[in-house]
Amino acid sequence: MPCNSNPATLGAYLDNELPPEQMAALRQHVPTCAECAAEVVELAMMQRSLRPARARFTPTPEFRRKIQQQIAPRRRSWHFALVPAMAVLVIMLLVGLGWVAYSHRADAFAEAADLHINALASANPVDVVSTDRHTVKPWYQGRIPFSFNLPEFQNTGYTLIGGRLVYYHQQPGAQLLVALRQHKISVLIFQETPELARAFAGPTSVEHRNSFSIDTWTSQDLRFVVIGDADPAAITKLAELLKQANS
Repeated sequence: MPCNSNPATLGAYLDNELPPEQMAALRQHVPTCAECAAEVVELAMMQRSLRPARARFTPTPEFRRKIQQQIAPRRRSWHFALVPAMAVLVIMLLVGLGWVAYSHRADAFAEAADLHINALASANPVDVVSTDRHTVKPWYQGRIPFSFNLPEFQNTGYTLIGGRLVYYHQQPGAQLLVALRQHKISVLIFQETPELARAFAGPTSVEHRNSFSIDTWTSQDLRFVVIGDADPAAITKLAELLKQANS
């Protein structure tokens, strides 16, 4: 497609808000256009920098007290008035806990998407270039504090491109790039920690966020994240190959 995409269109693409046919066209265009890829990276970094602002708008205890006073019945005795107030508190607590868990998972997936986008937009997307797993895996020895296994990709439809060293929450980890036809898929591997467990807590099925399909799981005390613009079935198949190799 011609390179006439504007920041608004690329922002909508990053947020998965465009029509399906336009999303598909941009998925093919962005990795091949340095200008658009750089713009997407800049927008993703801006989104990431704005996430801390969320905490500034957390309702205060005083705001909660005023709401409770407004909804409390005025003509009932105090013990009857306490019932709806307690119900509201319980609902607010459940909603708050659910929102915190959702926002943590959304932030974790957004950071994974940032790593994937940065690799695709880089002039040197991998530090070690090889289709041979016996070359890529040993490269990480001494660079990360753990080991992992790679499946044999021959005759699977997937092709190993190489790997790079990345950091997530100040932890060193591995980012592998795998090709499936015109699609590029990142495999992120880190040591599992309580912080990562909380960040990625939630459903175990493939999710679709910001135009990417994402799957995550733990195995052998490692956190795996597979992310790319391939369809969910392709992400699931690659995840199964990795699970079998690291079971």
